[in-house]
Amino acid sequence: MAEKKATTKKAAETKEAKAPAAKKATATKKAAVKAEVTAVNAENIGFKAGDVYQALAAAQKALNVKEIAKAAKITEEETLLGLGWLFKEGKLLSTDDNKIVLA
Repeated sequence: MAEKKATTKKAAETKEAKAPAAKKATATKKAAVKAEVTAVNAENIGFKAGDVYQALAAAQKALNVKEIAKAAKITEEETLLGLGWLFKEGKLLSTDDNKIVLA
């Protein structure tokens, strides 16, 4: 029985020795991701509101936020800023199914 423990101990030591080498081989480089930053000022938000308005006018139907962002070719965050502007001006209506249409 003492011999079996010795073999098991050697097997464990062998696994530990191989583990760091395997870990290095699987390590990958992470690419730096640049986050797009939206300038939050009245001029920029006004332009985004115009983009949202034009997208809704072209669609001539109710759209959800993702659809508006895709049609206007802007981010969802910029879409929400523009929607807020247009809701405040009373130019939009919200439907029961979470879609937005021109008033």
